[in-house]
Order: sequence, then structure tokens, then C-alpha cells
Amino acid sequence: MIIASNFKTNHNRKSTKEFVDFISLQHFFSEVRIFPPSTALDDFDLTPNIRVGAQNFYPVQNGSFTGEIGFDQLEEFGIDTVLVGHSERRHILGETQKDISKKYDFAKAKECEIVYCVGEPKEVREEGIEAVMSYIWRQFDDIDVDYSELVVAYEPVWAIGTGLSASLEDIKEVLGLLRQKIKAPLLYGGSVKVETIKDILGIENCDGVLVGTASWDMKNFAKMIEISDQL
Repeated sequence: MIIASNFKTNHNRKSTKEFVDFISLQHFFSEVRIFPPSTALDDFDLTPNIRVGAQNFYPVQNGSFTGEIGFDQLEEFGIDTVLVGHSERRHILGETQKDISKKYDFAKAKECEIVYCVGEPKEVREEGIEAVMSYIWRQFDDIDVDYSELVVAYEPVWAIGTGLSASLEDIKEVLGLLRQKIKAPLLYGGSVKVETIKDILGIENCDGVLVGTASWDMKNFAKMIEISDQL
């Protein structure tokens, strides 16, 4: 199981170090991924099953791109896992599928683990499962789904940060359809909580979760990993 936390624009360098140190000391068995803000990256003392990654990057080694983070900056901290395609970057920050595929290809060339996010907005979900899958498959345009370091995170846009979560049946249906074409681990994300994670992890084809709000408290996140370990 992969249990991942996306800090988004939360935590600073000090609190991130406290968070990572706390999780590292628990001696969990599940694979753990933590994605802090870029300003909070540091040289962490990690156990082998924990990796700290980047939420975002510009697809260059370095260059004249004011305000952006290139791989020179990530490699200083040994970053080898990245988020690509998160809905907040697609829908709020305007990243196109062309932008996203460029990032994907660059991270692939760097042999990074890529947690690739896909998911549908509410209006598409209301049209039914055929519309949902048509929308999601377009998010795989120019994406190498056979890349050995790919992890796919299904995150319905309407369930991110809203307190709403897709039903277990809805999650099972989408993950099952994704599994028909994708061999990579499949995660679910979208208002995952301590109270719901056990049922979500029990869904067929679910290989873990990508958690936002509920994971920002290190004790809550530790409880989620503990539940995963027990399963």
C-alpha cells in the first residue's frame, strides 16, 4: 500500500521537519510519500519506505524561468518522486494536457517516480460513468502508461477539499476500469479521512491513497498509515 500526503500550501520548513521526523520514528511498513511545499524541502533522515517528493516543478534542469523550480533545485535534496497533473494545477492554475505531458516526460527522463493525478469535475460525474471515463482517458493523452515508475491517483475534482468523497462503489468502478488498461499502482484521493481509509483501502484494485487536508496533522496521518499496516 502507498499512503501519500499532499501538503499543498501548508506547513513550513520547521513543521515539515517535525512531521517527517515523527512519521519516520513510527517504523511503519507501508510505502509512505510526503509532498511538502518546495520551500520546506530539506535533508531528511528517512527510513527506506518513506520518500519526500515535489508537488510541482518546471520541466527544465535550470534556466531563466523566474519563480519556477527546476531539477537542479530538487536534486539538491535527492528528490526522486513528483506529483504531476493534480486537478488544482489543471483547473486553478491553467495547466494544459500539453504542459502536463511535458512535465511527465521530463520526470520520466529523470527516472522519477511519478504520481499522476486524474479525475473528473462534478458536471462530468453527473453525466454518468461513460462520460467520466471518456474525460479521464483524455487526461492520459501523450502519457506513457507503461512507465515502470508510474503511480496513478484517481481524484474526482468535486471531492477534493470539499469534505465529500466518492462512494465506495463509484471508486471501485473507476479503479476497475482504469485497471483494464493500466498496470501501475492505483490510488484514490478526495476527502480521505481516518474514519474512511480502511473501507477505501479494502476496495478491489485500490493500492493506496493520496490524502490532502486530513493528512496535515501528523498524528492523523500516522493513524492512516497504521491502518494500512494492519491491512
